[in-house]
Amino acid sequence: MSALKPISPERAAELMREGAALIDIREADEHARERIPGARHHALSRLDAEHPARPGDDVLVFHCRSGARINANSPRLAAAAPGCETYVLDGGIEAWKKAGLPVALDKRQPIEINRQVQIAAGSFVLAGVLLGAFVTPGFYVLSAVVGAGLAFAGISGFCGMARVFALMPWNRSTA
Repeated sequence: MSALKPISPERAAELMREGAALIDIREADEHARERIPGARHHALSRLDAEHPARPGDDVLVFHCRSGARINANSPRLAAAAPGCETYVLDGGIEAWKKAGLPVALDKRQPIEINRQVQIAAGSFVLAGVLLGAFVTPGFYVLSAVVGAGLAFAGISGFCGMARVFALMPWNRSTA
């Protein structure tokens, strides 16, 4: 299966005006906070369960935040849209914004869970280092545990901290 063809934000907007479907493959929490008006949400994590193409779709343009997820999964996405002409929004929603095209931002929605994990993990590591340096070296264990958890998450694809954050009350509206 061939890879998706990259197109500029301007060309994607033009294709949308001509009836193409813009498909946002980011997760629900990312889409809830910021999205391109008119884009359909179909998280990459749901790709194996159902196809993003709907009856009547001839042209699909996929997008994520920067284009990295799309490029990493390009053959999978193209295969999930049989009979459709498929493209990738080069540079994702970030390039869309830089091109001056409209986005819908809902600041009432929490920031993405991945960013929440980065903030928490970074804070724990920093706290462990500072407490280890200024209070007692035993606090270095905190930094080591968080580092081991992040390494495990990267290797296995399972992030316990992200699972815990997904259960938090402020994140339940997008779950």
